[in-house]
Amino acid sequence: MPSTHDSTGAPSGTDGSANIAARLTERAKLFPDQLAVAEPVRVHENGEIIDRRVTLAELDERSDRIAAGLIERGFQPGMKLVLFVPFGIDFITLTFALFKAGAVIVLIDPGMGRTNIFRCLEEVQPDGFVAVPIVHLVRMLNLRRFQNAKFNILSRLWLPGMKGTLKSLSRTSREGFTPHQSAPTDLAAVIFTSGSTGPPKGVAYEHGMFDAQVKLIQEFYQIQPQEVDLPGFPLFGLFNAAMGVTTIIPDMDPTKPATVDPTKIVAAIRQYGVTQAFGSPAFWNRVARFCVEHEETFPSLNRALSAGGPVPLHVLERMRKVLTKADADLHTPYGATESLPVASIGARTVLETTAEATRKGAGTCVGTTFPSVDVRIIKIHDGPLESIDAATILPENEIGEIIVRSPSVTREYFQRPDATRLAKIADGDRFWHRIGDVGYLDSEQRLWFCGRKAHIVVHQGQRMFSVCCEAIFNQHSGVYRSALVGLGNAPNQKPVLVVEPEAGQFPESGEEQERMRRELLELGAASSLTQEIKDILFHRSLPVDTRHNVKIQREALAQWASTQVSSTRD
Repeated sequence: MPSTHDSTGAPSGTDGSANIAARLTERAKLFPDQLAVAEPVRVHENGEIIDRRVTLAELDERSDRIAAGLIERGFQPGMKLVLFVPFGIDFITLTFALFKAGAVIVLIDPGMGRTNIFRCLEEVQPDGFVAVPIVHLVRMLNLRRFQNAKFNILSRLWLPGMKGTLKSLSRTSREGFTPHQSAPTDLAAVIFTSGSTGPPKGVAYEHGMFDAQVKLIQEFYQIQPQEVDLPGFPLFGLFNAAMGVTTIIPDMDPTKPATVDPTKIVAAIRQYGVTQAFGSPAFWNRVARFCVEHEETFPSLNRALSAGGPVPLHVLERMRKVLTKADADLHTPYGATESLPVASIGARTVLETTAEATRKGAGTCVGTTFPSVDVRIIKIHDGPLESIDAATILPENEIGEIIVRSPSVTREYFQRPDATRLAKIADGDRFWHRIGDVGYLDSEQRLWFCGRKAHIVVHQGQRMFSVCCEAIFNQHSGVYRSALVGLGNAPNQKPVLVVEPEAGQFPESGEEQERMRRELLELGAASSLTQEIKDILFHRSLPVDTRHNVKIQREALAQWASTQVSSTRD
């Protein structure tokens, strides 16, 4: 493969390998003394964060040593190893080390629950685990489930039967070590979806897809080497070092972004001069509310990023007040585990050009597509589509299924041929991915998101799109968020709106609930999209996904609503 250069002039794949770890080595040569990762250890009494840190050169060297140690102990390229280590220096070091050794890394969100975790692991049948001691203890108590897991590494301490520890591997000589040469189509990782919109599935990532993903994101947002990033979600900080970007590990539980302590985020951004930060809408909701209330701003930030679900307008409005640098903005990249990135839009553009349409039920504008990313809208279809010729392409401004193709879109689910057949559409020697969302392209070729296909409510034969309908009611000052669910079976479902009021504004008495319900019904009656909604329920905290704490678990909510709706008036 010929050498290429990214937008910053740094060579990519100069060793002929598509392995993403090759980018780290190149960055380490260019900026050896640059801080690669800083991980908080404790806070000094004066408020200063005391950290553990590693430079790019040290990260590259240590990952070389670990990879060499793995090979010395009998590791073979292509082995599937589950990585179960907390996000931090060790996690990032091990990720690059495993890629350098030629491993297929298996990543599972610990927040998906014990049952789903075991189901995913049994599906993969890994060759081993690189994990903290408690994970190995659980594995050893379930040996029959993981009979192939013979190559096991401990992050610390020691247990019988291990191939080594992170510490012992780090002492291996790197002399004569050569990182594994990976072809673009070689399997690099199996990353499981969160299970928030269906059973968790292993997404098969190839090395070329990771490389394309990094290039698309870095070039689109003009991310420069030596910037400083604070990622509120581990996967979004995984390849910072490959871009020459410093990673500041936030002091938070990444599985619970909705409970993040804003004071810790503010302190980290200020101390390290963070130029970029990622968080789910739930993360930025807490941080932005705190900052506005306490008149805190982020003068160092060039950009903030948010994904995982639609970002509420009130979050965008608060973040515009917090980001004070002239060109700084909150960007909302749109995509999915199987297809990231697809499109992006900034808060400034939303608030100035699309917000009013969103409030009226037009959906959420997710912006223009990234370069080399193609998007089409097709007629909604429930079964597999064997080829693009079997799909009906819809015109502008007509809502349908969103499909996408790009160099970073994954081609299959790991050992899930039926799921792959349902999600992929062949197009000659290329393919399209069905995201599972519905939306449309407007006359300016901007993409609008109208909700998940699975969340469409069909009432009297007419489709009601969740995001479009909910926006009508979210205009109420007392509403934090809402969810449209359908009771019964299509095409005659009963539409029910479940409302989570703003904190401290829950209508406790029957009289208060009736007044708020009446006000909401008046809003709904004013729009042709929502005038058929007659049932409104109040919920103190809508159930959400474990990964971003923002995707509403509508299936569970519909079951709850079915037990409550009889108590409301038709």
